[in-house]
Amino acid sequence: MRIRRFPTVGTAGAVAVALALTGCSGAGGGVAGQSDPTLDIATMTIPQSLDPVTAIGGALPFFQATYDSLLKREPDGAYSPMLATSWTWDETRTKLSLTLRDDVKFDDGSVFDAAAVKANLDRFKASTGANAKWFSGLKQVEVVDATHVVLHLDAPDPAYLHYLSDAAGLMANPAAFADAEKLKTTPDGTGPYELDSAQTVIGTKWVYRRTGSYWGERLPFDGVTMTAFDNETAIVNGLKTGQVDTAVIQDANQQSSLDGAVGLTTTPVDFDYQGILLFDRAGKLTPELADVRVRQALNHAIDRKTMLEQIRRGKGAITSQVFGTDTAGYQEELDSHYAHDPETAKRLLAEAGHADGFELKMPRMSSIVTEAIASSLQSDLADVGITLTWVAVDQGDALRRIFSDREFSGFVMNLGQSANDWLVIKDLVLPGTFNLFGYTDDTVKALVPKIQAAAAGEAEDDARALNRHLVENAWFVPFYRMSYALVTDSGVTALPQSGMAVPSLYNYKPAG
Repeated sequence: MRIRRFPTVGTAGAVAVALALTGCSGAGGGVAGQSDPTLDIATMTIPQSLDPVTAIGGALPFFQATYDSLLKREPDGAYSPMLATSWTWDETRTKLSLTLRDDVKFDDGSVFDAAAVKANLDRFKASTGANAKWFSGLKQVEVVDATHVVLHLDAPDPAYLHYLSDAAGLMANPAAFADAEKLKTTPDGTGPYELDSAQTVIGTKWVYRRTGSYWGERLPFDGVTMTAFDNETAIVNGLKTGQVDTAVIQDANQQSSLDGAVGLTTTPVDFDYQGILLFDRAGKLTPELADVRVRQALNHAIDRKTMLEQIRRGKGAITSQVFGTDTAGYQEELDSHYAHDPETAKRLLAEAGHADGFELKMPRMSSIVTEAIASSLQSDLADVGITLTWVAVDQGDALRRIFSDREFSGFVMNLGQSANDWLVIKDLVLPGTFNLFGYTDDTVKALVPKIQAAAAGEAEDDARALNRHLVENAWFVPFYRMSYALVTDSGVTALPQSGMAVPSLYNYKPAG
């Protein structure tokens, strides 16, 4: 479950942020005692700790500064060598063999080798981190020799290269595992930077300095600072005044406030989508949802275009599919599969025996379901006879009530659209976090194993067929993909990262 954290810094934190900004400079400026160029990143997504077992996608740059991963994921989603120089699957696609570099050392001088890989992967699997589930099918990490390791899986998993280029592939020094508390604030890896503890205020500002020696290609910035904010207004002000080099702005109004800003470049980032995740397709809580015509009626009732224009200022694209644009399963024509058509929705409800409508209860977290979203959905559904009842839930109680107690048939959620088809299937289609009741059907049962067992690039037709089936059978009610803004000043260039809301640290370069 990949949920990004939007922390509240509070009064003391806000003061610390303000003080931190006084020491920030653009990529060409630098500060006293620090060589140029420097990179100052503003963010509202911060890590729980600096222990890599806690890493999540939105906070990955904090870890990429001090930890290398087994594989590198390029901006377009392709995989390149990093600590692993090559990899091969066996014919069953249950054994992944990795060849490792032999010239890499951790900060204390100990050698990075196959034993270190095994220690890291075993620890990640045993952790309670959000992504530990990725390794649920990892049976054994076999050390062949110092530079070769084999990962044994209990079944094929087409997303494994993704895992090893993401949080699960971050390699820490096994010598640091004995003091897990220290690792939360003191990284110990093989990466291009070191954390400057004297200048860092954990929770507010993280300052990284280039290491004296690094085995790989040097990143072009001698220093990186990542500063946490509790609102995007402050970030936008920092961008406009030159105190911040770059940030990803999510709020549509804040994006609009940057229109015409001198010296700033904006690049669209399409990652998150918003919509209703339906769990109850078998009608256990809401019997009406067991009929596909009712779920189709929900999709036809929603005025996606008006919602996008009024709630997001048009910054996004309407969609009826949960597969993202970078996946093999994505089909452009499915974005508009469900037109806003209240009459069709009423007809489908009547055919299903619910001409008088029914009640649908969903939880409302104010941080996600704003007043505008809540009233828009209520109005659209009321127009076709469906009564949408919002049940207020606080953030601390929401996870229990939704995922553990299973009180609701669905809820409105913002989710990232992975660039990997199998991650979409694993998160949304297979029984688990977002398929709480384990619903499936014969088509899904037939297609999913074929996609799972296929070699890379050989499952596109099946992925597309699965996506179309999910849309036509209304497994979900997506509204729109949300366009964010990757903003950089005149001293920095950046590329969006496929499958992430923020760029990888490797995607930033000095301009010119």
